[in-house]
Amino acid sequence: MNNNFKSGFVTIIGRPNVGKSTLMNHLIGQKIAITSNKPQTTRNRIQTVYTDMEKGQIVFVDTPGIHKAKNKLGEYMVNVAEKTLNEVDVVLWLVEPSNFIGAGEQHIIEKLQRVNTPVILIINKVDTVDEKEKILEYIDTYRKVYDFAEIVPLSALRGQNTEILTDLIFKYLPYGPQFYDEDTITDQPERQICAELVREKLLTCLDKEIPHGTAVEVTKFSERDDGIIDLEVTIYCEKDSHKGIIIGKKGAMLKKIASAARTDCEEFLGCRVNLQCWVKVKADWRDNEFMLNNFGFKQQPNR
Repeated sequence: MNNNFKSGFVTIIGRPNVGKSTLMNHLIGQKIAITSNKPQTTRNRIQTVYTDMEKGQIVFVDTPGIHKAKNKLGEYMVNVAEKTLNEVDVVLWLVEPSNFIGAGEQHIIEKLQRVNTPVILIINKVDTVDEKEKILEYIDTYRKVYDFAEIVPLSALRGQNTEILTDLIFKYLPYGPQFYDEDTITDQPERQICAELVREKLLTCLDKEIPHGTAVEVTKFSERDDGIIDLEVTIYCEKDSHKGIIIGKKGAMLKKIASAARTDCEEFLGCRVNLQCWVKVKADWRDNEFMLNNFGFKQQPNR
């Protein structure tokens, strides 16, 4: 065994819509976590794996954004995000480029002060900053409020300055054998990722709060003899009016969502997919613990 091999767990935290999933997808070179321009896109803890057989293995844990919970689903999401801080070897905290440290960031700082885990601050979306000298001001602002192990300005979307991040992460990981085979990309079941890809299209195609009141359940995932995957999903929403919007006039919106999701599912699975979508109403499912458990929103065990 390579005595210089390192392996460990790294959590990615931050306020909603700061680019956590985009960064993780970029670092592992494959889309696993869904992304959108709406907050609270990630609902579950998603593990992906980056392996360099010379340096080591990084298990990334992408978490929901830390925010003020408004329902049981929100409470679950926040608990998942905060719980991982004590379970990992390195914390990556993503923030937007700004001199202003708001209440949400202050809340995260308070949580970080309770752990001994090395924290790498990532100032994301630097491609949106016209005056590059401003980035130094942002670094100085955050340096004054917490003792970060490292501070890295980058753009997850554009891939700017991301190449140094994995080296910095390995710097703080312990020596030890790998947790997963070298060809493993994620520990998430294929059907779960497909469900998330459908939910991503709900987020991108629908306006306002409607997509946040939806959940996606895979009811069939089977492979034919010719390699085609038959995928059937049920989209749950909270109101009859929302169901009408999701389906759209003469089914146009649902067809748009299904078509876009099918393309991503085929790219992920590497084969043709026959995707069928249905829409059902389940009022207040986000406050129903039984339904939350059925949808997979269960507390993760300690590792």
